[in-house]
Amino acid sequence: MVRAANTEQGVEAVAGPSHHPLDQSALKHVLGYQISLADIPSKKLFFKFIGEPLKLRPVEFSLMVLVRSNADVTQKQLGQALSLSAPNLTLLLDKLEERGVLARERSELDRRVQHVRLTPAGEDITRRALEASQPMEREWLRFLSDAEKAMLTELLQKVAKHRRG
Repeated sequence: MVRAANTEQGVEAVAGPSHHPLDQSALKHVLGYQISLADIPSKKLFFKFIGEPLKLRPVEFSLMVLVRSNADVTQKQLGQALSLSAPNLTLLLDKLEERGVLARERSELDRRVQHVRLTPAGEDITRRALEASQPMEREWLRFLSDAEKAMLTELLQKVAKHRRG
């Protein structure tokens, strides 16, 4: 049996009974596969620095940072930014509200609209998570130059920008 091990250089075969590396060249052109491989160390570091210490999942972290960074953000805006369906977003907001880290408030201007706001506890967790994200990113991207980091970010943003059409 051969299984893949993620390394800084890419995926490397782990020797099993056949003792030869797994040929992954047929997937080299598949961007989604490459992104999935890169996501493995990213998630591992996220849970080490933010997920386990602050009990946050990546989508919760992203949502809370967006709420902190955008006054009067609405549920609809959050759903669009995070590509979440209305039912899934509602479940996520319910969970975070039960945890006491955010609150939903009806807009004074349009009673149909609900604004999402962080509570003081949510503000504290979000601040701590953002602080933890700095060393997390440094560790994950330590082998890239500043120019390579900027290029990677720019290219990923360009790909993501076109996800909606």
